[in-house]
Amino acid sequence: MSTTDVNQAFHDQRAALIKSTGAERRTDGTYAATVGYDRGEVIGRDGLDTSRGTAALYTSTPAWHGLGTVIPGGITDVDTVLRAGQIDFEVQKRPVYYQVKGKRSRFADHFVTVRMDTAAAIGIVGQRYQVFQQKQMFTFLQELAASHGVLWESAGALRGGRRVFVTMQVPDSIVIDRGGIADEIVLFIVAINSHDGRSMAEVVVTPWRVVCGNTERFALADARSRWGIRHTSSGLENIAEARRHLGLTLKYAEAFEAEETALARTDLAIDDFHKVIADLWPLDDDATDRIKTNHADRVSSLDAIFRTETDRVGRTAYAAERAVTDYLDHIAPRRPGKTMTEEIARATALLEGTDDEIKSKAHKRLLLLTRA
Repeated sequence: MSTTDVNQAFHDQRAALIKSTGAERRTDGTYAATVGYDRGEVIGRDGLDTSRGTAALYTSTPAWHGLGTVIPGGITDVDTVLRAGQIDFEVQKRPVYYQVKGKRSRFADHFVTVRMDTAAAIGIVGQRYQVFQQKQMFTFLQELAASHGVLWESAGALRGGRRVFVTMQVPDSIVIDRGGIADEIVLFIVAINSHDGRSMAEVVVTPWRVVCGNTERFALADARSRWGIRHTSSGLENIAEARRHLGLTLKYAEAFEAEETALARTDLAIDDFHKVIADLWPLDDDATDRIKTNHADRVSSLDAIFRTETDRVGRTAYAAERAVTDYLDHIAPRRPGKTMTEEIARATALLEGTDDEIKSKAHKRLLLLTRA
């Protein structure tokens, strides 16, 4: 049986890149190459909070960047997790004041969220915004950890504490095509709390173990199930609903496994793969030469990924779906704005689910072939 733990694969890939380029961590959390033709190039960003002098991260296995507190075997107690991940700080709302011509005035209905351990301002929020303390947000997962025997896999803070997370592995993984390719996909439950007023708190079921800013973005993009919790006085009432939904995770996993297994048992000729590509990215007869060239480049990239996947799982609809997903996540061109690098633009697209619609269309299109 092969196991698809995408976090481990990402760890191995990024660790090898850091070693080969002699990359060093800079104060802004980026990693820059020091040797070779890529010297000075930024090759990664962990995004981890270092407000207390060390990286705010706990993990049961080493992360690709080698930072944080590693406790082999994991932790079962949430208080210990919060301390080990350096996310045991309290956040409070404080009024916003401004001064003009010597007169100090209050900005009505606006507040700043403040980390009480460092006195750092981490967001601007409104009157109705309700701060969720870390223990409030994560304690509901404690019951799941205790009743199902799972361990807290990681915990930490990102971007100065604006966002914090904890993760645990789902006890039952998904196995695609049992008795065949037996491709095991490891799932994790991620709880993400935010304090900057820009996003909801969330509970996510994902194949990623969140140990850095990059994998946090992937977690949101690759989410198998997700529940948002608004920062209002009634927001925490939704935690009970989230817990109920988490109890349905196994049923969801069974349905997902069945559909992916059907794809894995459906042979797919290269011509049929090209028909799927044509459905997803139609090319008009009167397309310009530039558009035709871009289309040819896309098909070439997809073919290359498809060949790689067929070597691993066979020439099937499952390999085709993996090829489309990998292309969209890692190869498809991105147009960064004036203030973005291509890396940030790609991460933003993943976070916002820019390609979710086309991924769903590909999945549905390929499922039709299983019933042919």
